Amino acid sequence: MAYWLMKSEPDVFSFEQMMAKTAREEPEEWTGVRNYAARNNMRAMQMGDQAFFYHSNIGKEIVGIIKIVGLAHPDSTAELNAKGEVVWECVDVAAVKPLPKPVTLATVKATPELAELELVKLSRLSVSKVSPQEWALLCKMGGL
Repeated sequence: MAYWLMKSEPDVFSFEQMMAKTAREEPEEWTGVRNYAARNNMRAMQMGDQAFFYHSNIGKEIVGIIKIVGLAHPDSTAELNAKGEVVWECVDVAAVKPLPKPVTLATVKATPELAELELVKLSRLSVSKVSPQEWALLCKMGGL
């Protein structure tokens, strides 16, 4: 299993909205990613991989865990390129659980063991990798 971090602006789509969709058994199509590195990360995802749900811009904190329930496919919100192809892809996700204690970006940056976390090093990347060691530490910091 691989681990990831996926960002969403909570005023656009929050973890609470994700939980509500999951309760209705509606997976969320993770649309709108327009960065090749982030798209390639989604292409690498496998069924059952887990990701942290990160509230960006407002809050700036890891608030929950989601899982990959649908492999990379064309993003339904993407426009066709000049060749009539969809360049942008997305995955489908579902909520697993909220973190008992959200982990703020300030806390992440103040933790030396997380200095190499892509959230810190590649701060503008909306879908990033998380190592198993980083995942375990962040789960512990979040009360799991």
